[in-house]
Amino acid sequence: MPQLNPIPWLCYLALVWLIFLFLAPSKILNHINLNEPNPKSTKTSNYLWTWPWQ
Repeated sequence: MPQLNPIPWLCYLALVWLIFLFLAPSKILNHINLNEPNPKSTKTSNYLWTWPWQ
């Protein structure tokens, strides 16, 4: 029975784990934080909101 032979599926398992461990993190990290956020000015407005129903 071929499923009892561990060599083929063990090689595939090791290959997949190597891909996950070495290729996937670099691909994923390239897409995180593409643009650093620009800090907005800290100038505050003195405008008071007037509610129309008060």
